[in-house]
Amino acid sequence: MKNPHDIILRPVLTEKAYAGIDEKRYVFEVAKDANKIEIKKAVEIVFGVKVKSVNTLRTLGKIKRQGRYSGRTPEIKKAYVTLKEDSKTIDFFEGMAQ
Repeated sequence: MKNPHDIILRPVLTEKAYAGIDEKRYVFEVAKDANKIEIKKAVEIVFGVKVKSVNTLRTLGKIKRQGRYSGRTPEIKKAYVTLKEDSKTIDFFEGMAQ
């Protein structure tokens, strides 16, 4: 198995992500090649919680232009992680959702 800290890159801190914290749903940016099972194990190891489900989505980078040159912004993969009812919350997000 890969290192759990290499799978979970960073939390996604948006209004939509904050709205899900009350229902124990957290959003993370994860490695593009990570699958749901690896993400579930990584979250359980790093934060010490019980994961109920993992939903993932990939967003393609937008095409940006600078004069005659064009390129894409980076492609990212997000994971929506829902915790079990009897699981504790993730301390990192505690106090952010109000």
